[in-house]
Amino acid sequence: MFTGIIEELGEVIAIERGADAARITVRGPLVVQDAKHGDSIAVSGVCLTVVDQSADSFTADVMAETLAVSTLDEAAAGVRVNLERAAQVGDRLGGHIVQGHVDSIATVLAVTPGEAWRVVRFSLSPEIASLVTRKGSIAVDGVSLTVSAVSAADAAQQWFEVSLIPETLVATTLGSLEMGDRVNVETDILARHVERMLALEQATPRHRFSDERSEA
Repeated sequence: MFTGIIEELGEVIAIERGADAARITVRGPLVVQDAKHGDSIAVSGVCLTVVDQSADSFTADVMAETLAVSTLDEAAAGVRVNLERAAQVGDRLGGHIVQGHVDSIATVLAVTPGEAWRVVRFSLSPEIASLVTRKGSIAVDGVSLTVSAVSAADAAQQWFEVSLIPETLVATTLGSLEMGDRVNVETDILARHVERMLALEQATPRHRFSDERSEA
């Protein structure tokens, strides 16, 4: 589990591609300080498992499913990435609960600069549009953010916006986003659970004993 508070800006230094997987090596001196084999590190929002490491880098395997749903499929040497180690029990939860399980890829639709803030609008896949709400939590490339605006439910194109503070612009890859860039998106786990429970409630007939108790 992660919190979406980025610890370090890392850099992809190597990637080896196979038929249905890839092995990626990322430079991140801070996150490997106490890392060991089997530890989890989020790379731009994707939870990866350390399989090898050096004094300033770590290597992880990326499966086909992860490549299919995240921007790691486009990774190349020199690409900057957001890094976060797994949360420790007892840590402050500065962001929100982030699993490192990417829901979809979003595209930057607009970047609006302000005096101190920057508003970024992203496309929103119809499959997850119901899980994103104004003032709700969302992780973009692993960064915990609050949704500042969202498209109307009947809009032809679904989108959401976030307002980025100067610290986020400097300390993460989000500060360099431009129109057309693609990012990893993870919706709030609580929203996903609620959606699943509602779907099951609508699809599952009421139990007979519940009807009998209601009639009693």
